[in-house]
Amino acid sequence: MDFTITPELDALRRRVGAFVERRLLPLEADPASFDAHENIALPLLDALRAEARAEGLWCLQLRPETGGLGVGRVGMAVCYEAMNRSIFGPAVFNSAAPDDGNMMMLEKIGTPYQKERWLAPIVRGEVRSAFAMTEPHPGGGSDPSMIQTRAEKQPDGSYRITGRKWYITGAGEASHFTLMAKTSDDPRRGLTAFQFHKDQPGWEILRRIPIMGPEEHGGHCELKFDGLVVRPEDVLLGEGDGLKVTQIRLGPARLTHCMRWLGLAKRCVEIAEAYAKERHGFGVRLADRESVQLMLGGLAMEIEIGRLLVMKAAWELDRGGFARTEVSMAKVQCAGVLHRAADTGIQITGAKGYSKDTVLEWIYRYARQARLVDGADEVHRMVLNRALEKEGREFWRWPVAEAVEAGRPA
Repeated sequence: MDFTITPELDALRRRVGAFVERRLLPLEADPASFDAHENIALPLLDALRAEARAEGLWCLQLRPETGGLGVGRVGMAVCYEAMNRSIFGPAVFNSAAPDDGNMMMLEKIGTPYQKERWLAPIVRGEVRSAFAMTEPHPGGGSDPSMIQTRAEKQPDGSYRITGRKWYITGAGEASHFTLMAKTSDDPRRGLTAFQFHKDQPGWEILRRIPIMGPEEHGGHCELKFDGLVVRPEDVLLGEGDGLKVTQIRLGPARLTHCMRWLGLAKRCVEIAEAYAKERHGFGVRLADRESVQLMLGGLAMEIEIGRLLVMKAAWELDRGGFARTEVSMAKVQCAGVLHRAADTGIQITGAKGYSKDTVLEWIYRYARQARLVDGADEVHRMVLNRALEKEGREFWRWPVAEAVEAGRPA
């Protein structure tokens, strides 16, 4: 691995950072910038998105022919960390979940029709999307094989879908949905992924589930399906390929969460450092107290560990690997360090951090979900243990470069 980045990527990182500094950070202190669910107000978001597009800072994660900048996974790691210095950043650059992962999924596996129908409007910022997989008990959560929602094939080739989903992020504002449903009882080929539009009949939003917050636009909703009909051309990949679709969708999406979380963790340290340098107590600056230095130094190290794990996973994805263990390690580390960074930031800043005078309390509440979404910490540790049992000492292998000379063994 080479940790240097190109001058072009560094220039893009700096442009993203400058936009965040100039346009987004000042807005966080204004209550008028927020909607009722503590996210950026949609009219303000639309205006800022237009500015970001005009400055060429739009959909960094997608290929140029799709409407993006084509920076690759390593480039995303660099830029996503910079954009999420602000809590508003990802949404402004059209790099926020769940649209981010849905766009990458559709770009990778969609047919030309599916890309034009389902992907292009999200890329243009005209609609939002959602990924409907998680279900109430006894349905699927971290284990997709437990999914109960059924899709029955009809004589005309369409599918009639019944079932229930919940905690579907963004569903209240989404127009385009990806839905996971069972088409057979085959443990490996029993799931199928479908695309549908919010205006199609046969489904409804039962409620927007109240959560600790803050919330993504569209909340986290419970959905009921009672006869939704999906045409065969709106099946992703093919019948029985749903598990493959989830792997394609969730792996990179988990990693983009980590990239963004690192930006927020660094912001927590930034706020705590600034406060500690100015605040005096008992005749000493907080920054000069060894206990505070140990807190901030420890966080700096943990954030850097997360950055290295993210970059390794991104590098592996860019060279064509699956990076399953790398993504799991990054996910556990980055989720944990985000929560610890917010908690430590509040501890150092005291009452100010606990108040809404900074974004620390916003990040703290947001951070608690990080250890649950896209697979709980325990699930990822279980994945790592399975790999360890299978690979033994080779779990810690070094990647070997291909031989330069023809016929030379690597």
